[in-house]
Amino acid sequence: MGGARGAGWVAAGLVLGAGACYCIYRLTRGQQRGSRARRLRPSRSAEDLTNGSCDDVLSAEQLQKLLYLLESTEDPIIMERALVTLGNNAAFSANQVIIQELGGIPIVGDKINNPNHSIKEKALHALNNLSVNVENQIKIKVYINQVCEDVFSGPLNSAVQLAGLRLLTNMTVTNDHQHMLNSYITDLFHVLLTGNGNTKVQVLKLLSNLSENPAMTEGLLSAQVDSSFLSLYDGHVAKEILLRVLTLFQNINNCLRMEGQLATQPPFPKGSLFFLLYGEECAQKMRALVYHHDVDVKEKAVTIIPKF
Repeated sequence: MGGARGAGWVAAGLVLGAGACYCIYRLTRGQQRGSRARRLRPSRSAEDLTNGSCDDVLSAEQLQKLLYLLESTEDPIIMERALVTLGNNAAFSANQVIIQELGGIPIVGDKINNPNHSIKEKALHALNNLSVNVENQIKIKVYINQVCEDVFSGPLNSAVQLAGLRLLTNMTVTNDHQHMLNSYITDLFHVLLTGNGNTKVQVLKLLSNLSENPAMTEGLLSAQVDSSFLSLYDGHVAKEILLRVLTLFQNINNCLRMEGQLATQPPFPKGSLFFLLYGEECAQKMRALVYHHDVDVKEKAVTIIPKF
């Protein structure tokens, strides 16, 4: 009898325990659904928009609120959050157009002059995403000189410098605005030679864009470049950097061939990139790279060798 009563209490306990677990499960599910619904519901205030997830895609009305907030606030924390949200939304092509139509480019562009480096970086990031749209580049080009000044006068390898280099790289994917960097080519090579690996790669992406344009060839080859540049063609250099610096050389060769200048020696000054690339020391390095262990490096070196 006692055993039966004990078994009954155990069974009742199991039922109550299961019921309690189910209630907790329902309560938890309800909280999760409620929080998810709150995330998907449009924000009521501009400040709320700055706390959104990176995955949220804002409507035109919300973007307008955000731009007004960015333009009117003096709070650096809100300003930075607003720029991050705008930058994330500018990764979508539809929003690149909407932000431009709402007059957002000058509002964002104004923040690259902010003394707060974090705000400056976030503004550059937002402009970088907006610059993927070629029509937007027409409005963004007014900031190129300022971006160049920040890149070449600011701290080496800093987040601001990298963000500026990325923006300049996007702005030079086409030939339309490349001429605006003519006076900064020597500075680009200086940052290339003094920067760390990430900075080197970003500068080489930018120089590669310029080197594809025959109109930029003379400016590149006449730039005064330290002789340490040739060390980038050593076989032990990281593959990504070595391939990019070989591509730079390859592009310049192609442009010279198009202009019919490979057979002649244009009057470039001593100490220029021309004398480095077409000198004997570089020729020796190219001949050594023909035997490089990496097939991609070897193939690029082979295409360059005949130009000597």
